[in-house]
Amino acid sequence: MKKTKDQINAFLGRDTEFKGKLSFTGVVRIDGVFKGEIVTEGTLIVGETANIQSEIHASQIIISGEVHGNIFAKDRIEMHSPGKVYGNMKAPTITIDEGVTFDGNCQMKKQDDKFDIKVAVLP
Repeated sequence: MKKTKDQINAFLGRDTEFKGKLSFTGVVRIDGVFKGEIVTEGTLIVGETANIQSEIHASQIIISGEVHGNIFAKDRIEMHSPGKVYGNMKAPTITIDEGVTFDGNCQMKKQDDKFDIKVAVLP
């Protein structure tokens, strides 16, 4: 796991549940349930007991829990056992440890400096 110099700015513990849009700078760790949208230029840590249903846009994402939704990282995505991801991932660097469950598509490509969310409607 890549070490970060940043201290954890916020922590949503095991017995917490949060719905809405989460935006922050620095490092946030989630060990509870989150439903909504996450947008940050910082680092998101998904703990082993976390269950997240969200589209995530971050600089770095470290996953040991469960994520349902698409993940976009400007720098890197790290998936550690017993992590589970059900959705697509896009980042220039992606690491997946043995024992991780991943059901989706993976694209290793450098992200733009800003997160642009584009919607395409197909007939």
